[in-house]
Amino acid sequence: MQALHPTTQRELIFNNEVIARFELYNSLFLTLPFYKIKDTGTLLPLFIKSCEDGVKNSQTPAQLIESFFAKYAQDNDEQGIIDLLFRFIQYIERQVVLFDAVEDASFNKLNVTDEQSSLRALFLKANDDKKLHQKVDQLVEDFSLRLVLTAHPTQFYPGSALAIINDLTLAIKNNDITTINQLLQQLGKTPFFNKKSPTPVDEAFNLAWYLENVFYFAAANIQSGLNQLLSEYNIDPKKIIELGFWPGGDRDGNPNVHAETTLQVSKMLRQILFRCYYRDFRNIKRRITFRGVEDSIIALQDVLYKNAFDTNIEPRDISGFILEKLSEIEQILNQDHDGLFVNLVNDLTRKVELYRSHFASLDIRQDSRILRDVHAYCRKQKPINSLYTEDYDSFTEEEKLKTISFRNAKISYTDEQDDLVKDTLQTISQIKEMQQSNGEMACHRFIISNCQQASDILQLIELFLWNGWEADELTIDFVPLFETVNDLSGAAEIMEKLYTHPFYKKHLASRGNKQDIMLGFSDSTKDGGYLMANWSIFKAKVGLTEMAEKHNIKLAFFDGRGGPPSRGGGKTHRFYASMGKEIANKNIQLTIQGQTISSQYGSVDSAAFNIEQLINAGISSGVKEKHNVLLDKANFDTLEIMAKDSYDAFLALRKHDLFLSYLETLSPLSLLSKITISSRPVKRNSGEALKLEDLRAISFVTSWSQLKQNIPGFYGVGTALKNQEDAGNWEQVVKTYQESGYFKTIIDNCMMSMSKSDFSITAYLAEDKKFGEFWKVLHNEFELSKAMLLKLANHQSLMENYPVEKRSIAVREKIILPLVLIQHYALEKLQHELSDEKRQAYEKLAIRTVYGIVNAGRNLA
Repeated sequence: MQALHPTTQRELIFNNEVIARFELYNSLFLTLPFYKIKDTGTLLPLFIKSCEDGVKNSQTPAQLIESFFAKYAQDNDEQGIIDLLFRFIQYIERQVVLFDAVEDASFNKLNVTDEQSSLRALFLKANDDKKLHQKVDQLVEDFSLRLVLTAHPTQFYPGSALAIINDLTLAIKNNDITTINQLLQQLGKTPFFNKKSPTPVDEAFNLAWYLENVFYFAAANIQSGLNQLLSEYNIDPKKIIELGFWPGGDRDGNPNVHAETTLQVSKMLRQILFRCYYRDFRNIKRRITFRGVEDSIIALQDVLYKNAFDTNIEPRDISGFILEKLSEIEQILNQDHDGLFVNLVNDLTRKVELYRSHFASLDIRQDSRILRDVHAYCRKQKPINSLYTEDYDSFTEEEKLKTISFRNAKISYTDEQDDLVKDTLQTISQIKEMQQSNGEMACHRFIISNCQQASDILQLIELFLWNGWEADELTIDFVPLFETVNDLSGAAEIMEKLYTHPFYKKHLASRGNKQDIMLGFSDSTKDGGYLMANWSIFKAKVGLTEMAEKHNIKLAFFDGRGGPPSRGGGKTHRFYASMGKEIANKNIQLTIQGQTISSQYGSVDSAAFNIEQLINAGISSGVKEKHNVLLDKANFDTLEIMAKDSYDAFLALRKHDLFLSYLETLSPLSLLSKITISSRPVKRNSGEALKLEDLRAISFVTSWSQLKQNIPGFYGVGTALKNQEDAGNWEQVVKTYQESGYFKTIIDNCMMSMSKSDFSITAYLAEDKKFGEFWKVLHNEFELSKAMLLKLANHQSLMENYPVEKRSIAVREKIILPLVLIQHYALEKLQHELSDEKRQAYEKLAIRTVYGIVNAGRNLA
């Protein structure tokens, strides 16, 4: 019983602090300034009840909505129905925001760090163990955490709404009813989406809100606590946290990102950072009014103000100068003024040490196919054309590696360049400019997505050498991104070719023999299904780690993790804590995107908690250095067979004649391109007919989540488990589950994904002439997966071990049930002949529901 106590206590806190307060503040919505708000507020509870009853009775959305209007609403003509449904959507969108704010306000009460597994506990344990003490010292020395913010189109709130949510959370914390009421009214009048699609610079600016208002403080607070802990154990302070940024640099499949965009974003990050510094400096200046510091204060005032507000200033990395002046002030305070207000100086010093002059490192990413085209273009120009024969593209990989010469050259461009070639060449030149302005860390990584061979990396290096860079001054890290199941299987072989290549080996040595490798969860899941994707990435990490150790390379994995389990999300810190010694884990790097940003890093409290969890997971995993039991033959063979069975099931589903048709007809997939939330197209080759391989993983996952079916997060798992049971290998599967933290995390995340699925909403489709049998295929796999997962975990219900998270999901799903049904209703209407005006109205109705559904799911898309 004792083990259940903390869970019970958390549930009690959740009920009192979240559920009760949500219901209380929800009543204030009756005063929100919507058109005909009284009708909306009165009718919505009745509509919610009708939705719940209709789903239980397997009614179609049309039957459910039309019967509701016939019974309760006066305006039940077509336009009257559309108008009221829009008002319901407005109301529900803001209910989701209120629930988010109430939950975030209770974050610290719900999430108390387990002292037994904290970093401090580890240091205490190391006190009495000299060998452990040395290991911890080395781990701290080697460890780093890089969080990379990405602009994925699942972060719907504009900056204006984010600011209100932030203030609302604070008001709820303080139980300030008057302010809550005012903020809810402001929220009612504030648009939740843009009238037109944002540019990449707009996206960067919106995402920079989190840098300025959350990470600037949270990362510095964590670093401060860490420095304090290290000093207590006589260990030198170590910078552990780094921030990365993709908006403006990630051009893979986004024709709206240009070289000028990247430069603009780099300048913007710098200016926002210096405004943060100046804001802190003003507090220092207000407090430190003593003699002896005047010159240093004046010097800082001048340099910080100019860099924060003067757009004509010639930017350069001045972080060293700032630190020097802050150190002078600190010394004088300690010597002459009893250390008064030295804490303010130390706080700004830590921030400058963390963020220097760049704030976050801007990553450049481009698809290997584009980079090959650019290389082919350059080979036709003088003097490069003398180094290559015209049939180079038909060479084998070995022939290419022998041919690539890495000669510096200044190309004389005479042929006309298309936009992608021009952008690549300009960007390569501009990276040098950004490094000179903001420091090397401002932009030092070039990520090659869809990397399929070693020459993809080496040809890119040649492009740098042909466009203004010298081989011995190449301050760039080249990062291959392996995503598909096939690419992951050959990743280690590709890296060995690079590690043994004379030029690349020399380049790596100049970069400290450190190699970053990015692994993408999203496309691997779309390609191979949930279980195969996770297993392929696990095996790739083991193979890549072994190869790096063989060649004495310091390997860092950069995980492209999305919000939902189907894109690598879920219990992230458990994922890293479960690594064995066979997987490099000293440098944790991961993308945080979409709803993950607001749900896990939306406030200083939640960001600090989650950053600390990741640091603890990385270092504690290194201390254990346990063998990963999944590599034991019995466990390995079991997972190998299960992954193959799961893959076969998922592949059969993908090849089904109705697969894409079902998704296009019943989900808002075809409308996602009309949603003004992203600068990036829904699919690559946007001018052509829809093909599954061109469809972006995020659009693929989002569409299934809108249907409340989350196929990419579980499909094939049930079949794989059932096959093992039928083969008499069930005891081995249970043993693997009980012994492997990694496998257990995969299963837990799968259960979370399934908890956000609800096939009862679409149960009426079982009788559909076209899609009935296909729906049954999906539903049967869901029920099989659920039954097998519960049996494996010995649970009675999904997410049994996480009752608070389970309850949170249930409340959110109840709030947005009407949105799901309104969406299905609108999509069904769009299957009929309609006037242009009515078609636009129903499209708009369907599109508007997407926002609230994804926002409520938090890590749903």
